[in-house]
Amino acid sequence: MSKRGGKKGKAQPPASTPFSNNAFSGLSALASGLPNSPSSEAQAAPQPAPVGKPRFPNKLVVRMEKKGRRGKTVTRISGVPSKELVALGKELKKALGCGATIEEMDLILLGDLVERAVSWFENAGAKKIARGT
Repeated sequence: MSKRGGKKGKAQPPASTPFSNNAFSGLSALASGLPNSPSSEAQAAPQPAPVGKPRFPNKLVVRMEKKGRRGKTVTRISGVPSKELVALGKELKKALGCGATIEEMDLILLGDLVERAVSWFENAGAKKIARGT
């Protein structure tokens, strides 16, 4: 005889009994009062610059660097207006899915992202972009 007496397993409630209280039943009525969310494409697209003043007036230089970083590859972007460095770093981090930092008035992206960064800047309206080595 085992030390645990009784039946094996636990008693299950009958499967045919419905739940008497549904916590989510009232939510459908509240959904009509909520504002519509913007699409994910609209959030990922760069914001257009105001008419009259270009967002990137200077030539941008996008180049890959490895020297002095223990073999790690980074992408350095020079020529970005100093007022936009922080905001642009945040935008590029989200758009390219990478890390970014500011170093000596240049924007540093972690990884070899030259082609992706150049295409992002072209879509953002930059006219003069140089690919460095």
